Amino acid sequence: MSLLSFQLPDKIVMEKADDFHGIFSFSPLQPGYGLTIGNAVRRVLLSSLEGYAVTGIKIPGVQHEFSTLDGIVEDVSEIILNLKTIRLKSLTENPEKNLVISFDKKGTMTGADISKASSSYEVLNPEQEICTLSKKVKFSIELRVEKGRGYVSSEENSSSSDVDFISIDSVFTPIINVKYSIENTRVEQKTDFEKLILDIQTDGSIHPEDALKGSAQLLIKHFYLFSDKDMEFAEDNSDEIEVVDEELLHMRKLLKTSLNDLDLSVRAYNCLKAADIKTLGDLVSIEISDMMKFRNFGKKSLTELEELVDNKGLTFGMDLAKYNLD
Repeated sequence: MSLLSFQLPDKIVMEKADDFHGIFSFSPLQPGYGLTIGNAVRRVLLSSLEGYAVTGIKIPGVQHEFSTLDGIVEDVSEIILNLKTIRLKSLTENPEKNLVISFDKKGTMTGADISKASSSYEVLNPEQEICTLSKKVKFSIELRVEKGRGYVSSEENSSSSDVDFISIDSVFTPIINVKYSIENTRVEQKTDFEKLILDIQTDGSIHPEDALKGSAQLLIKHFYLFSDKDMEFAEDNSDEIEVVDEELLHMRKLLKTSLNDLDLSVRAYNCLKAADIKTLGDLVSIEISDMMKFRNFGKKSLTELEELVDNKGLTFGMDLAKYNLD
């Protein structure tokens, strides 16, 4: 394919960059390419970069997450919710996997106490509260910390865990938020070309520039297959095409199903309604890590929605562009 008269980008400008926030512009792009590239990069940034997170906890004498502890204000489930928000940065190539934190005075245990207990990690939100001791008691908790990508449920984390550990949901992604916008830009006398602006926020464990490079490399590795001259294509089959069309119509109907028709619990329904999610398609188009940020959204609601989506044969984070739902 000839690229004559096809405008390719010639520059990427870092308009702002520190350890937590970066703004990058990419231009000039052919009309429509801003959306194509911006959406792909955003999805990879949010779902596919590696990070560290707490995947399980062990507290002496505690068998399940609904236990209460003498002298501790929070119950175990609240402690778990607090630990899910801890952001970690590895300081060594092979960081220790298990951390033991001890506290024996009245007061609040925070993320800073994790940093004090280990030289392998820096806690990037040290002010995050873990639990509060209402009196002077000895409290010890062991954390299992692992490296991963995206979101991993407690069930997946438990597959390789010590039986004494209570496995928890983990959000590994180091990306806090990604936004992109598209502006018109001029090339000679034409003004309908595009400039893509990417706004990337991280937790500080990775620089925004490195995050952007990492996402681009992942996309390149996937697209490289299409440029392979030895790539083989299956023969066209009209019967298969007809089946695909029927499946497409079925999927469109399924994805347009209203939340009102999904028999959801009141809590799950209200959480989704507040987030302006109106259909099953709206629900499966978002990442679990984004959904966990919804107000009043907890593990029970997540489990309910995971079962619903799985029973429908769908997954979270789906790209719905090919179904033309508009």
